[in-house]
Amino acid sequence: MNYVRLVKSDQEIEYMKRAAKIAEKGMYKGTQTIRPGVRECDTAATIYYEMLTGTEEFGGDYPAIVPLLPSGERTSIPHLTWTDREFQEGEAVIVELAGCYKRYHVPLARTVSIGNPSKEFQKITPIVVDGVNEVLDFIKPGITCEEIEEVWRKSLKKHGIEKEARLGYSIGLNYPPDWGEHTASIRKGDTTVLKPNMTFHLIPALWFDNYGIEISESFRVTENGCETFTNYPRELIIQPPYGINQQDGKIS
Repeated sequence: MNYVRLVKSDQEIEYMKRAAKIAEKGMYKGTQTIRPGVRECDTAATIYYEMLTGTEEFGGDYPAIVPLLPSGERTSIPHLTWTDREFQEGEAVIVELAGCYKRYHVPLARTVSIGNPSKEFQKITPIVVDGVNEVLDFIKPGITCEEIEEVWRKSLKKHGIEKEARLGYSIGLNYPPDWGEHTASIRKGDTTVLKPNMTFHLIPALWFDNYGIEISESFRVTENGCETFTNYPRELIIQPPYGINQQDGKIS
């Protein structure tokens, strides 16, 4: 019965489009606070505020997973939340969140560099972005989940990188502790055939010994291809290394 959820109705797609607007707002406002001297927990609080207040037209719901917010060397480990430590100049921060409207989720992940990105991020970011673009260009009805994963795997192989973990999963209506549907996965061996109005979170994250990167997209399968729910720059976000005055919230 759970697999009935895979193909969304037009009403469900509309709910997810609203969730996407909330995700964009949460990501923009949250990443703006990532500066040296700001605590991770304060950025998490900003994200929560934006996700729940939503937009002027509609409010948000609580997401099934809390915002994920590792920084520095902790970006090398997936699914970590925040602490009360302060962000430092020169480090990276991963932000993964989901806008939620009437329990329908649209996840979004981006990576932030506080100041000039390291050589590692300058090298790995275009590899990830190019791979995501190749995958999104390939997606259309009639192909299987494992065929999508193969495109990503071959894109990485050109650069000598291998990743065995799944590339993505179906999303939609859900409650804690997960915003995934536990149906189709974009991974080797999953022969689920794509149909219009199936919805997925494409999470081509890479984790290394001392750092990691996430630049994800949630998408809907269309009649001829696919379209992403959010319209957010698909790149490494570079924040200037200025502090924020904790008393008045202004950048200084």
